Amino acid sequence: MAREYEVVDGSEEKDDLNFRDEPALTHKRTRILDACKRRDIDDLQALAISTGGFLTDAIRCQAWPILLGVNIDQREEREKTSDSWGKLEQHRDEGQVRLDVDRSFVYYPNDDTQAQLDEKKSQLSDLITEVLRRQPYLCYFQGYHDICQVFLLVLPPATRAAAVARLSALRIRDFMLPSLNPSVAQLRLIPDILRAADPALYAHVSRTEPFFALSDTLTMFAHNVRRYSDIARLFDALLAREQAFTLYVFAQIVLRRRDEIFEQDEPDMLHFTLSKLPEDLDLDAVIVDAAALFERYPPESLRSWRSVSNSSTLKTARDVSICAAQTLEDGHRFFERQRRELEWAQRRDELLRTAWANRALILAVVVGAGAVYFRKAPIWSNLASWSMPSHYF
Repeated sequence: MAREYEVVDGSEEKDDLNFRDEPALTHKRTRILDACKRRDIDDLQALAISTGGFLTDAIRCQAWPILLGVNIDQREEREKTSDSWGKLEQHRDEGQVRLDVDRSFVYYPNDDTQAQLDEKKSQLSDLITEVLRRQPYLCYFQGYHDICQVFLLVLPPATRAAAVARLSALRIRDFMLPSLNPSVAQLRLIPDILRAADPALYAHVSRTEPFFALSDTLTMFAHNVRRYSDIARLFDALLAREQAFTLYVFAQIVLRRRDEIFEQDEPDMLHFTLSKLPEDLDLDAVIVDAAALFERYPPESLRSWRSVSNSSTLKTARDVSICAAQTLEDGHRFFERQRRELEWAQRRDELLRTAWANRALILAVVVGAGAVYFRKAPIWSNLASWSMPSHYF
C-alpha cells in the first residue's frame, strides 16, 4: 500500500506548505485529485511545481501514471499477462541488473527488516527485468535501478511496469542508447544555462567538463538524494515537466551554491564539489527557481541546443501532453533513428581519424592526380602555355 509522507530519517516532514494549515492542505489535495479525475496535465504541471508537489504517495499513484500516459485499459490488459515476461528471452544486461539491485535501498526505507528489504530487492529485480525483456532494444545503465526503486516504493504493483516502461522509452531514452554521446549532449546544455544566467560563475565552472552532472541527470537525482520524501517530491516536478527540466534543476542548484563553488580553484576539487549534492537543499525553492530559470532561458535559446538530435527525448518529449499520448512503438522508432545517427557519426569520425593519420599519403595522391589531370586537360595546357615562358616547352 502506498504510504503518505513516509518518515525516513526519524524527523517529521517539513511543512513548507504550512501543512499545519489543514484548510490549505485540504484545498490543494482537492485540486490535485480533481485534476487527476479530469486527466488535466496542464493543471498537474502547475500543482507539481507549487510547494509540496503532489503531497502524498496516495496522490502520486494517480498523478504519475497520468503524466506518463499510462493507459488504464492497457494496464488492465497487462495485468492479465503479468507473468508472461518471465518466459521472454533474457536481456543481455541482466547480470549487471542483479549486481546493482544488490546495492539498492541504501538510504531508504530505513525502518524495514532485512527480510522486507530482501523482498523489495526481489520486486525491484523483477520490475527492471520485465521492462528490459519487453523492450529488449533498451540498454541498461548503472543508476537505472535508483530510478526504478522510487517507482517501486510509490506505485502499486499493477502500475509500476507500465509507468517505468513509458518513462524508459519516452522520457529517459537518451540514456538507454548504446552510446554515452546523447547523455553528454544533454550535459553540454548545463554550462549554456549557467552562461546565460551568471557569466562569471560559468567562467569558473568551465574549468572542468560538465561530467560532474552525469550521475544526477542520468538518475533524475535518485542516486544522490538521501531522503525518500525529497526524491518523491522532486519526481513530482521532473515527471510534470519536459525532460530538459532536469538540467535546469541541476543548474539552479549550482547557482544556489555560487559562493561555495567560487572557493574551489583546483579543477579536481571543483569537479568533486559540483558532483555532490548538499544535504540541506530546499527542494521546493529549487524547483520554483528552476521553473523561472527555464522560462527566462528556454532550451531553444541555448547554444548547444542545435547539436541535440531531433530524435532525442529533449526534443520528442518537449510537450508532456504530447509525450503522454505517444506509444512505446513511438519510443522504439525514435530510438532506432538516434541509434542510426550514432552509427553514422561513429563511421564519420573513424574515417576522419583514418584520413588524418594518413594525411601525407592522401595529399601525395591528390597532388599526383592533379598533376596528371593538369597535363591532360587542354584548357589547363593552354593556360600553362600562355602563363609560362617559352623556354619551358
